[in-house]
This record gives sequence, structure tokens and C-alpha cells, in this order.
Amino acid sequence: MPFRFPNRVLSAAVASAAIAAVGLGAAAPAQAVSDPLDYVALGDSYSAGSGVLPLDPSASLLCARTTKNYPNLLADRTGADFTDVTCGGAKTEHFATAQYPGVPPQFDALRADTDLVTLTIGGNDNNTFINAILACGGLGVLTAGQGSPCKNTHGSSFSDDIARKTYPAITAALNEIRARSPKAEVAILGYPWIVPEQSVPGCFLKMPIAKGDVPYLRKIQADLNSAVERAANATGATFVDMAAASEGHDACTPAGTRWIEPVLFGTNIVPVHPNAVGEAAMADRTAAVLGLR
Repeated sequence: MPFRFPNRVLSAAVASAAIAAVGLGAAAPAQAVSDPLDYVALGDSYSAGSGVLPLDPSASLLCARTTKNYPNLLADRTGADFTDVTCGGAKTEHFATAQYPGVPPQFDALRADTDLVTLTIGGNDNNTFINAILACGGLGVLTAGQGSPCKNTHGSSFSDDIARKTYPAITAALNEIRARSPKAEVAILGYPWIVPEQSVPGCFLKMPIAKGDVPYLRKIQADLNSAVERAANATGATFVDMAAASEGHDACTPAGTRWIEPVLFGTNIVPVHPNAVGEAAMADRTAAVLGLR
């Protein structure tokens, strides 16, 4: 879905073109300058850029938010009037309730005249990401990287939670965003790939996951991204698919190529999260989908 700029932004562009057309001739009459795009960023650590430095001094330290996250990069491109309430560890429930003392519900940032809302959400619901990574990592160490102990132990439980709990929670959140900001373009991003399709040589030292559990974790993430996409389609939001763009940039790839840092021997202060290159890639992909190039 291409981004639809508000009339006030289009009016400013027309006015600027008219002024330019005057050239060096007689001074043009003064033109009213339109207000900038009203942009609100919601979401979890993948939106907050948790693990990337420098930290945002306006945010709670508990949110681990950086000034180099993809929302800040998008705001810089557009010159938007920007409000960033992203926070590491956020679940869908923290849109409507306070996540930490001094960190109000993220929905509080939305207004009736908000023009653009972006977000990532769902990965922390039911502790899907952290539970899956910890469970598979722990069992992978016990089996020295062999077999599929995580899949054997947990089966479809993670994907079942995504279908039964996470999908309706994301759908409800997107509907509430629409109710609070009815004129806004709402863009929800999928999560970039954390692991490759299959185990690759040497990755176990960085991501201690058994060979057979690498595709298992990949499917869990694919199920989550599918739930995000279906929720977007059901509510009229724009889905920003990061799957194809992030292929070959997972945590098993070398530094400089990867967008996601591994559990061990990474560069971020928060592992298994996008690095600065990953956040920039998320900004680029979102800008392309929304027509903000």
C-alpha cells in the first residue's frame, strides 16, 4: 500500500514549487508553511533498537531505546514531527497499560491527527522469542548441537500460542490504533530472520542451537510473521515484509553482513536483536513500502 501524504503536506509541496518557479524575478508573496508529518512510533525492542548505541536520553533506561532505531531514521528522512514511545520488552498489553514505572501506555501517544504510525509487536507476547531461544539454546548445548531436542520437547506449543493468543492480540491492537488515529497510515513490520533455513557450519558457537532445531526456530518465526501479516490484512494496516529483504543477513552470517546479532560473540549489548545496519535496513524497507523514498 503506497503511503498517502496528508493534504497539508501536499499543499506545502505545491507552495514550494510555486516559489521555485518565480526564480530570480519579483519576490513571491509569502506562503503559509504546512505542518510537518505527525509520526508516532510504537513497539518493542526491534522498533526501539535495543542493543544499539547511543541510547535515547529521553527514554527510560529500562527501554534500552536508541536514537539510531528505524523510526528515528524514518523521521529524519521526512522531517516529521516525531514521537517515539518504543520500548524494549513491550508486549501488546503495554500499548494499553504501563510497562514500567514512568513508562506510560504507548497508546497515550496517539492523537486524532496522527498521520503515520509504525510498529513491531508480538515477539514478546507469551514470551515467544525469549522462551524459544532459551529453550532451544539450552537443549542444544546439552546435545552438543545434535538432533532436534527443542522440537522434540516443545512441539507445536510456540506456534499454537501465536495462533491462539498472539494473532488476536495484534489484531486488537491494530484496531485500537485505527480507532484512536483514524486518519493515520499504520505500518506494522515483520521481524527480520534470526536464523537461516538450515544449520550452517560454525554457527553453533554463536547460536548454540541443535542442527534439527534451526529450521524449527525458523518456522516459529515464520508463523509469527504470518500472524502479523494476517492481522495487518484484517485491519487495513500496511504490512512491511522483512523476510525476503533479510534473507542472508541472519545471526549466523559474518559481522558486517548480519542484521541480527547472535547470542554469543556479537557486537550489541543486547543479543538476538538488530544491529545498526539492521535498523537502517528496516528503515529502508519501510520507506520503500510506504513510498517515502
